[in-house]
Amino acid sequence: MKTLALVVLAAACGPSKTESPTVGPAQIVANPDRTEHDHKLDAGRKPVEMLTFFALSPGMHVADLGAGGGYTTELIARSVGPSGVVFAQDTPNWGEVELGKAWTARLARPGLANTKHFMRQWDDPLPPEAKSLDAVTFVCAYHDVVAEKSDPNKLDQAVFAALKSGGTYTVIDNSAKDGSGVADCDKLHRIDEKVVRDDVLRAGFKLAGQSDFLRNPGDTRALIPRTASS
Repeated sequence: MKTLALVVLAAACGPSKTESPTVGPAQIVANPDRTEHDHKLDAGRKPVEMLTFFALSPGMHVADLGAGGGYTTELIARSVGPSGVVFAQDTPNWGEVELGKAWTARLARPGLANTKHFMRQWDDPLPPEAKSLDAVTFVCAYHDVVAEKSDPNKLDQAVFAALKSGGTYTVIDNSAKDGSGVADCDKLHRIDEKVVRDDVLRAGFKLAGQSDFLRNPGDTRALIPRTASS
């Protein structure tokens, strides 16, 4: 069985009560050799809670879709360690030159020797060597698949094919108003949670769990989220 783990992300996330994080994620996030830029993003991104939810372990093979500048990817790479493998995907729609420069710097950092970055379209996001994966993560960009006129069904099917039995697909995104469907994907960078669940379950996944550690009760879901740059 391959499973979906869904996290709801609301804009302008404030402090929330959470269980004490496990030692591993807390140590990874607190590591002083992470960049100052990444540390500044931590307050809004809640990386300890995120890594705890991902439940990664050394040696895992993981793909991070819509990796952007690599904030989440680096945390994943440090979690799976030198015996693990991380595939970081970005779409050419986001600018190959700019992202290429960002990733040249990112991949030179400590702990990322296990990471490969590549540019592929959403409909076919993973290279042939990305197979029998333990986990696939997709943080704050599922709505972009729709906004950029790609086919989320093809993407989800590709993820399903790349995961081994028991693998987990975790999606985090900005929540739109219930019943709004995909109407806000482009103008507000949000997507209806039900659309994501339905899309992914249609590809053959089973819902394994979800979390609201990023949800902000005060978010009206009517504005563009104040998301931090990765």
